[in-house]
Amino acid sequence: MTRVVAGIDIGGSKVLAVVLDERRDVVASVRLPTSIGAEGVVRSGAEALRQLAQQIDVRAEDFTVVGVGVPGLVEVGSGHVSHAVNLGVGGALALGPELSRRLGVPVVVENDVKAAALGAAQLLGLEDADLAFLSIGTGLAAGLVTGGQVRRGARGAAGEIGHVSIDPEGPVCRCGQRGCLETFASGTAIAAAWPALNGEPPAASLFAAAAAGDSRAVRVRDTFADHVASAVRLLVLTCDVEVVVLGGGVTNVGSALLDCVVLALQRQAATSPFLATLNLPARVAVVPVGSAMGAVGAALSGLAAFTSGDTARRRSDDGDRPA
Repeated sequence: MTRVVAGIDIGGSKVLAVVLDERRDVVASVRLPTSIGAEGVVRSGAEALRQLAQQIDVRAEDFTVVGVGVPGLVEVGSGHVSHAVNLGVGGALALGPELSRRLGVPVVVENDVKAAALGAAQLLGLEDADLAFLSIGTGLAAGLVTGGQVRRGARGAAGEIGHVSIDPEGPVCRCGQRGCLETFASGTAIAAAWPALNGEPPAASLFAAAAAGDSRAVRVRDTFADHVASAVRLLVLTCDVEVVVLGGGVTNVGSALLDCVVLALQRQAATSPFLATLNLPARVAVVPVGSAMGAVGAALSGLAAFTSGDTARRRSDDGDRPA
């Protein structure tokens, strides 16, 4: 390969890293547990890249560019991350510069949901569509891709629909508001309404019980699906994206989630001629279970920066690095 591009998706429990070839196909992958804390996060990312290098028989410094997706607030230009609570990083972490110094390669850092949006567009063959990736995990957030570019907004908050308050008298959200959409349409919301036993993921337990005919589970599942449908509707009405791709940990239940959300959208459109004209049920998709879209999207973010010449500037700004 004349150009070796890697993507690393660093989550609270695992790190998933991939290598893309010239056709943007995944040719190698690594999965390892995340070490929590600032030093642990940097060490995890560096180790993932070293293992990738061994798989494809190159040196770590031979990578053209490395893209990294992480939760929290990301300054894309500087590679600094803050408020990545799930990673044990509260203050600012110079993740990009530190990884670049240790590995001797240019590193581009992107928010994980925004990176996943790019990955979803690539893996689902939707590169030419305006797309929203709706991440339904511990929280709720969206990544937006328009014209093949990530939409960040004036202050990086584009897509933070989880913190749109829909019920001023609702539960207190971690952001300090009440009744945020995230408190009704997230993995945390499912866990509160349907606590699972024996360590089983709450979403899996809920959907299994509903499929078995448990009337209470059916009510909880359908209420959850209604709120996810509201998030889909919000994204289409504000951004008019062609496709809303459902992702995140809750989507591990598979097509059952998509089916419920589509039914909810159909119910909502049945009483609104306006919504009916938007054909929302046909504009929703779900990611394949086990896909590596976060890592793929991180790699694509790095590749875009490399192609634009931004990484060359960063390389010179970072100063000398050990080989």
